[in-house]
Amino acid sequence: MARLFEKERAQARKKAKELVAKMTLLEKASQLKYNAAQISRLGIPAYNYWNEALHGVARAGTATVFPQPIGMAASFDVRAVKNAGDIIAKEGRAKYNEASKHGDRDIYKGLTFWSPNINIFRDPRWGRGHETYGEDPYLTSRMGVNFVLGIQGEGGVMKAAACAKHFAAHSGPEALRHEFDAKVSMKDLWETYLPAFEALVKEAGVEAVMGAYSCVNGEPTCAHHYLMEEVLRGQWGFQGHYVSDCWALTDFHEHHKVTKNAGESAALAIERGCDLNCGVTYLHLVEAAKAGLIDESLITQSAERMMTVRYMLGLFDGSEYDHIPYEVVACKAHRKAAVDLAREGCVLLKNDHVLPLDLRHIRKLAVIGPNADSRRPLMGNYHGTAPGYVTILEGIRQAAGDDTDIFYSEGCHLFKDRVESLAGRQDRMAEALTAAEHSDAVILCVGLDETLEGEEGDAGNSYASGDKPSLKLPKVQEELIEKVAAAGKPTVVVLMTGSAVDLRMADQTCGAILQAWYPGAEGGSAVADILFGKVSPSGKLPVTFYMSDDDLPDFEDYSMRERTYRYMTKKPLYPFGYGLGYAQIDITEAQLVQQPVLGEDMEIEAVLKNSSEMEGSEVVQVYIKDLESPLAVPNYSLCAFEKICLRPGESGNVRLRISSDALKVVDTDGSKKMDSRHFRLYVGTSQPDERSIELTGKTPVQIDIHF
Repeated sequence: MARLFEKERAQARKKAKELVAKMTLLEKASQLKYNAAQISRLGIPAYNYWNEALHGVARAGTATVFPQPIGMAASFDVRAVKNAGDIIAKEGRAKYNEASKHGDRDIYKGLTFWSPNINIFRDPRWGRGHETYGEDPYLTSRMGVNFVLGIQGEGGVMKAAACAKHFAAHSGPEALRHEFDAKVSMKDLWETYLPAFEALVKEAGVEAVMGAYSCVNGEPTCAHHYLMEEVLRGQWGFQGHYVSDCWALTDFHEHHKVTKNAGESAALAIERGCDLNCGVTYLHLVEAAKAGLIDESLITQSAERMMTVRYMLGLFDGSEYDHIPYEVVACKAHRKAAVDLAREGCVLLKNDHVLPLDLRHIRKLAVIGPNADSRRPLMGNYHGTAPGYVTILEGIRQAAGDDTDIFYSEGCHLFKDRVESLAGRQDRMAEALTAAEHSDAVILCVGLDETLEGEEGDAGNSYASGDKPSLKLPKVQEELIEKVAAAGKPTVVVLMTGSAVDLRMADQTCGAILQAWYPGAEGGSAVADILFGKVSPSGKLPVTFYMSDDDLPDFEDYSMRERTYRYMTKKPLYPFGYGLGYAQIDITEAQLVQQPVLGEDMEIEAVLKNSSEMEGSEVVQVYIKDLESPLAVPNYSLCAFEKICLRPGESGNVRLRISSDALKVVDTDGSKKMDSRHFRLYVGTSQPDERSIELTGKTPVQIDIHF
């Protein structure tokens, strides 16, 4: 159990109780809306709890824009993600300080950040998957814990308050989310959907948890007896506050039909422990209390929780963070950290001796594609406004210098069949082919952006409400790839998406593929550094790239059968944990540090050597397989990882701790237990699956453990 802020919370809770005791029923209820009202007679200013910080302070003007979380996850670098959280909190404080001085207490100006999104990216068609840290519970928990520690700090006054969302078992479909009921077995719930939330509560002391729109097994997640009362506050001992997703309480009576009206919905939510309403349903709290639907003590309890977090943030008593200057916002050092993280997250999926491009031998370079010079795919969603942007085209131009001619063509629209409305179909194709034919090499920038994969209401593909109808790229882009590749020039595909797509054509026809995700405001610089060999790519896939839609179960099926690397039986195109580099770094040996003891953590030491002439980073990955229990996941599970940088010819040692929990299985009733005494560890730079070995030519070291 995390002891972070334990003393501070106790002190803040005492002050909150004293303050709330002075409030009337109406005043207490007024503090449970996201836009909490001012109470002048008690010296309480208005405060808006709704702020976003998914990958930078969002929707409130200028801020550093980091890579989208899926790109952060691909870095497999928990220290870099923690640093990003710290930077975001500092910028949030600086912006809050100045906004408050000017009396601006509007939405997106507070210090309660509704981030991170730690849902499991179980299906690549989900439009919001790029907000997450991928498909694996362990990777998600490590990234989420460190992001929260960066945001909140580790003691004293809380820098900013983080929020784990969306609790729980939520990952689409977006079009149905207001009435959807996810049917989830207890085994899947505890084996896949809950571990990251448990880690953020117990290890990071996350201040807030947000419920989802949907139901889980018949109950709305913002009024779920089992999840909220038995698990979150009961088993896990959660001490923070619970917030509804925005207007989710309205779904109780309008869509889920578990209540008859707004008053009943408000009563049900606060009875189950939903403290803060993003929406308007809690306007009915006073009426519900007077009608006897709820006891006033429940309103008092939630008001105390909301005042507690404001005390913990130092909003009443002041703190050292009040003096963080505005000059830190999007400063040079912060923007550099964002570009560094973008570099670490780029994943090299294929390289037939095409990359890195040698500018000494390239005098004419074609840069083609709808995402080559677009700012939108840099950003992802829930983003701030950067002081400057570097697209892929701009990054390439800056890196290539004056000695290389750049031929640019948009190639095609992102998804429409023509760029100019009066023109014929594929009106930029001839130009793209001309650019390719006149060049020594081609960089083909394709993919998606938040208009094609995003949240319901934000994305432009209204036919799917943000979700992807298939894994294929838009038809116009597939045609562009096919025809440009046929020009016969060395062709590099730079893919900017937040999810896995069907890359079979690009894999068959192009010499190299670089997955850049949504790399942040200046992501073009990071991509250019990799293309021209300034740095070796070191990202690893946090999701599985399936061969095609045919390999996926029904989108609405929340069973984990045939989903993600832990359960799938079919061969992927590119596996979870996979990624190439220019530097040749191999694990030369791996062994247990000492004889393991049943029920205790284990340590492994791995030795790596960089046998190339280029500095590079590599991710040591440890997977565990239970060799006896019928309850074990079908394949194996990631249980430890560590990133290491080595200079040319250098060797290095890495120690990795494996939690004793990694040896436990989940029973059909959701309970965790030891059910085996025989395990196998795989220590490598990828999964131990057949496809990873085929793609990398490397076989992980095996360590058998018998208790």
